[in-house]
Amino acid sequence: MRQATLPLLLSLLALPVDLADAVRVGITGRRSLALSKLHRRASLTGTTGLADSSDITYTTNITLGGNSFSVIIDTGSSDLYVTGTVPGSKDTGKSAGVQYAIGQVQGPVMLGELEFAGYSVGDQAYLDVPASTSNIVGTGLVGLGPNNGSQVLQALGNSSGDTVLNRIFQQNTSTPNFLTILLGRDDDPSDNFPGDLTVGEILPGYDAITSQPKLNVSLVPVNDEGNQHWQTLLDAGGIIGPDGKAIDVETAVESTSNKNQLTAVFDSGFSLPQVPASVSEAIYSDVPGAQLVKNSDLGEVWTIPCNVEINISFSFGGKTIPIHPLDTSLDLNATDDNGNHICIGAFQPISTAASPDFDMVLGMAFLRNTYFYVNYGDFVDGGTNQTADPYIQLLSTTNDSSQVQADFVKVRGNPQTWDPSGGGIRAHLPLIIGVSVAAGVLILALIAFFCLRNRRLRKTPAGFMNYQSSYQPLHEPAPPSYDMSSMGGGGYGHPPPQHANYGNPWDAHY
Repeated sequence: MRQATLPLLLSLLALPVDLADAVRVGITGRRSLALSKLHRRASLTGTTGLADSSDITYTTNITLGGNSFSVIIDTGSSDLYVTGTVPGSKDTGKSAGVQYAIGQVQGPVMLGELEFAGYSVGDQAYLDVPASTSNIVGTGLVGLGPNNGSQVLQALGNSSGDTVLNRIFQQNTSTPNFLTILLGRDDDPSDNFPGDLTVGEILPGYDAITSQPKLNVSLVPVNDEGNQHWQTLLDAGGIIGPDGKAIDVETAVESTSNKNQLTAVFDSGFSLPQVPASVSEAIYSDVPGAQLVKNSDLGEVWTIPCNVEINISFSFGGKTIPIHPLDTSLDLNATDDNGNHICIGAFQPISTAASPDFDMVLGMAFLRNTYFYVNYGDFVDGGTNQTADPYIQLLSTTNDSSQVQADFVKVRGNPQTWDPSGGGIRAHLPLIIGVSVAAGVLILALIAFFCLRNRRLRKTPAGFMNYQSSYQPLHEPAPPSYDMSSMGGGGYGHPPPQHANYGNPWDAHY
């Protein structure tokens, strides 16, 4: 399979006078088309973290000790790590690590002079990861999750291990403590810029984000604070499938009062969103040619023809977030066993990301359809009593249906015709079950009828048909023959009829 990459880009933009402490930086998507490169971040060492699989990795530039690093932007974790030399760094004597589903990353916890998004932070704690085939010199990751989810913080045990944004908000009290992210789509003709990340600033043209519903961050139990993520409740009936109907769901999070509401985590470092298996099935199973296959790197994934347009949406706080059909399936230039070009269904059955604290992980394929805002609130270590509770706001960015369809046709060609409202078995499942039950009842009734009929035949009083008599010994002469004609019968011209064999009502063919 071919591999395409986009050049790295960092752009610091001019700031208005009243937002001198707010900074906007450009972020760039780098595409990896090989399934073997879709690794999952299974867990942070000492915690139960999220998974990661990247078809596009969004990066920006930072400097540590004066050296530049291209780092992944990741709201699903809370720590900074880099691979490469950092001049003037200090060793804390502690170590930490990130456990992967394939391989692991670990190393000493160091302190260095950081520059990120226009801010300078002294003695920023980070993880120094040795170079390897999967960790190239000059690369890394910056975690933008809650401070109490930091593993480096846990390793150091004090505020010297605070996260990057936590340190920025602490030392720049005039900077509003919120973050926004806008992810672009590299194969979408209507998107010209890969993405933006802002600290304390709203992107021009996206002011409507401030009027969107404030979604409370769902808190994990106190004894599980290390697993805190940016997560909130989906509306009841908040996933609309391709057939235009709400997909039935039930949360696995015990603390959720309304069991029809799922808890969703937002993770910009996670490409293929992870949803309950029943949701993934409802989205893809009726697509003509869809198959649920086992992949050595990803686990179970749905594959579908690339020219099938699938439209779904999610609802938070009463606001609908439509998903672009270029995000409901991803073209990784893959083929099936017969050599047919196939795409990967983006919303996959949840597996290694499973947790008792949330039901699904909405990664890049979801976030590319929103302008994402998160206010850190009380999650800033050392915040004052005036700090508000943390919350999330989402602004839908995929709203022009005609442009959406034009984008799909330009990238994938004319869409294949299919009926999402009733083309597959699942759509007719209630009817199939009803017919099967009726057929089973009918068969049982027939069996009961013939059993009763046999019992009545056995009670016939005619002596010569008395099945109660005992067998004659073999040495005794045969009994005299009966003249059936004298009784108006036709004799035994034909053998007596035999009862048919009735199939088991649970046989597979019923």
